[in-house]
Amino acid sequence: MATLQLTDSRLRVRLTLGERIAGLLLRDVDVPLDSVREVEVLPDGLRATRGIRAPGLALPGIRKIGTWRRRGERTMVSVRRGQPAVRIRLEGQPFDALLVGADDAAAVAATLSAAR
Repeated sequence: MATLQLTDSRLRVRLTLGERIAGLLLRDVDVPLDSVREVEVLPDGLRATRGIRAPGLALPGIRKIGTWRRRGERTMVSVRRGQPAVRIRLEGQPFDALLVGADDAAAVAATLSAAR
């Protein structure tokens, strides 16, 4: 399961080896906190995923991992069924947004919002 790690100046999404392989993601996502524009808690990360998977893995109704693209937006996704998610909108980064499942999504979002 992907985890969000926060330092004084950076946000890192740590992916397991399985997630990297399934989502065809070469490395963890690491962004400066000043690129974070918006943080949002979503009750269902699977339903919040929008666009076309390219590249990545989608098991309908179960799991989505990888890059989802739609007009003008590229999102790194790691979500699973029954788990809330945090959507983090970015500016000036390879991804326009990060959509990451977290059991404690509200606490993660509050911590990230306070750190910005």
